[in-house]
Amino acid sequence: MASKALYSQRDPALRRRDDFEDILDERRNSSDVRYALRCYTPVLYKGVVPCKASMLKTMVLQSDHLRYVIKQMSKDTGESPEIIQEEAAVILEEMAHRLQLSTVRFFAFVLSKAFKTLFRRVRVNEEGIQRLQQAIQEHPVVLLPSHRSYIDFLMLSYILYTCDLSLPVIAAGMDFLGMKFVGEMLRASGAFFIRRSFGGDKLYWAVFSEYVKTMLRNGFAPVEFFLEGTRSRTCKSLTPKTGLLNIVMEPFFKGEVFDISLVPISISYERVLEEALYARELLGVPKPKESTSGLLKARKILSDDYGSIHVYFGQPLSVRSLAQGKIVRSHYNLVPRQIPRKPSKETQAFVNDTAFKIVRLQEENMVLRPWVLVASILMQNLGGIDLSLLTEKTAWLRSIAQSFGAFLDWPDHVSMNKMVSSSVLLHHDIVTLTGGCVVLLEGQQGPESPEEGVFRRAVTVLMCASYRNQVLHIFVRPALVSVAVHTTGSTRREEVFGCFSFLWNVFANEFILCPGSTVQDFEEACYLLMKCGAVEILKQDILVTERGHSILSFLRAMVEPFLKGYQTVCQYLCEEVNDGFAEKEYVPAVRTFAVKRLLSGSLKCYEVLSSDMQKNALAALLRMNIIKKAKIADDIFMKVNKISVNRLEDSLGGKIPFQKPVVARL
Repeated sequence: MASKALYSQRDPALRRRDDFEDILDERRNSSDVRYALRCYTPVLYKGVVPCKASMLKTMVLQSDHLRYVIKQMSKDTGESPEIIQEEAAVILEEMAHRLQLSTVRFFAFVLSKAFKTLFRRVRVNEEGIQRLQQAIQEHPVVLLPSHRSYIDFLMLSYILYTCDLSLPVIAAGMDFLGMKFVGEMLRASGAFFIRRSFGGDKLYWAVFSEYVKTMLRNGFAPVEFFLEGTRSRTCKSLTPKTGLLNIVMEPFFKGEVFDISLVPISISYERVLEEALYARELLGVPKPKESTSGLLKARKILSDDYGSIHVYFGQPLSVRSLAQGKIVRSHYNLVPRQIPRKPSKETQAFVNDTAFKIVRLQEENMVLRPWVLVASILMQNLGGIDLSLLTEKTAWLRSIAQSFGAFLDWPDHVSMNKMVSSSVLLHHDIVTLTGGCVVLLEGQQGPESPEEGVFRRAVTVLMCASYRNQVLHIFVRPALVSVAVHTTGSTRREEVFGCFSFLWNVFANEFILCPGSTVQDFEEACYLLMKCGAVEILKQDILVTERGHSILSFLRAMVEPFLKGYQTVCQYLCEEVNDGFAEKEYVPAVRTFAVKRLLSGSLKCYEVLSSDMQKNALAALLRMNIIKKAKIADDIFMKVNKISVNRLEDSLGGKIPFQKPVVARL
């Protein structure tokens, strides 16, 4: 089968995994003061001399690119170049990092104390560190970690300091500057601060892009940023944002550097510090403002156990190799380098494909602990499940996950009973063991309205769902095939593919589904289902085996909440909306609609209340032109095509057949 050869190139189970080392092990047996004050002499890019922050700012302000933009703005606005130059200097002063080794050493001491208290182990792949050390010496490096917690960037800097590697300069949101003292300490440890959005502010964009490119061109330090843009509150990977990736690739496109190394990094948490906070934010509780007092109040988490962390430094990706045959760099020689230009369609497509590739690599190298499988089973048994049956089902799901190539951290010497029991104990804020039955906690109870009861239950469900979400990238493609087989009621490959393609398109904002990979994803999913014995693949048919019915049923149930969520959004649009609605009213209105349905018993899926799912559904409807966006005065207004919404809801519910895709060459 063609897909077998294709998949074997990517199957994580078929390639050797790196060995991991616990970097906290030595810290527990030696002085933290001595560790913080030790000799720190990282190898730099081609022996470059470290650049002082003041010198870096001078280079940015005197760059040909910024001077050109200032000159053009002066012509357009009539303001003198000197005034615009001063504005640029103010922006740069607000933005720039001021790396100081004394602050780094202070953080090394404090974080060492904190991490030893919070975590049992912080395990890092040794070969990844060696690959990174080599890459830093050869080319400018961009570090691209996954983003699941506030401590991601602190953890990375701590690891690099421990391993005597160059500390990165890190793109951070302006929110952190609101934290007295802490914001400036983060700046002194390598953070540079950027606004969440700066739209059409040409000067800000010019200063920001030139600042990043100056660091890259000269190799002063690795540049680090989060490709997903923000923390994932659902612990699923988010659709990548390509703005900053465009900027860091530009020096290569313009021939200013020979190559750039992109390093995907996967940070896996056995227990996420912000799990309860995320669940409440998804239910509409405002995100707390970053503050020093809030940080001090958060000290109470130091008394709890957050298990282990795995940090996997992936194989550095050469931009030069990735661009081979895809980007014609000679086009960039036709325009002087200092003149800004929008990326061509060809370039933007390449950057977009690279972004998705990196996020997929982050997913593939996520180290999964037993709890994510336990949580997946609990999400299908919200009323509780006997511990012995939970253990049995976890063993069953583990074998399927392994056949699908999941990167599981599962000690061979520990019994299944002990692994499941210890996982339940670690996540005591989500589940409890009562009378031999594992049940989700209900939280603090007291006088409350029915609506408050729904939200209290939803918090625990969303916390548990966030761990199931960590393993969805392993199962989602076979799960969509399972839904397609069930919905079509057909064994014909062409019909199953037609339904799969439709679902793939609907959920392209929900999961990391690389653009243009529908056929490849279908082939791989079918191969995986065949590999675990769930189906037999014939030339034109997909036959479910006797063993396969239970596997396909479980996989369908994994994506059922997403089907229900999108159907609920469609029902809201049909029942509650006339011609359209204001964008800012959408999430609160859908949430209110879903709560009513939960209270009436017509809906039983609490995940529908997640604002993340509601926003993804809206993005899908906009992308599919079922909803169209218009600006009226200062508001964004959404116009709804109710006929298309009705058809989508019926299709998701399996009530009408799916249209065959135009291109379905299998």
